[in-house]
Amino acid sequence: MNRPGSGSDVIKSDEQWRQELSQEEYHVLRQAGTERAYTGEYWDSHQEGVYACRACGAELFTSREKFDSHCGWPSFFAPLAEGRVRYLKDSTLGMERVEVRCAACDSHLGHVFEGEGYDTPTDQRFCINSVSLRLRPAEDQQA
Repeated sequence: MNRPGSGSDVIKSDEQWRQELSQEEYHVLRQAGTERAYTGEYWDSHQEGVYACRACGAELFTSREKFDSHCGWPSFFAPLAEGRVRYLKDSTLGMERVEVRCAACDSHLGHVFEGEGYDTPTDQRFCINSVSLRLRPAEDQQA
């Protein structure tokens, strides 16, 4: 099950997640893995729409906040709204980072970095795994 106190709305057993997600999705979303840079389907996408959590469907980011950071993963300068994601201190790999998780299902999305000097409205880069997201194109939402 999801971690107690995680604030998650979507509660599923580990076995349910394994059945619903591909092996790569499970590794990234449920085990905090990372896809290889420049391999995900959205790292260089410019299609308009809303990016939802691939595990639970919660809307997390939009193409309006997406920017080209040239880091190999989709980058956003802010989430769609406050409360859509949650933040955890991450001290793995010998560095201090801030992990970003889906607030609805507690799935790992990626990390957020500050102070990198990008020309965006915030001083943040949400570096998110493509496999953690599913793009809902704008034209599909207008239909």
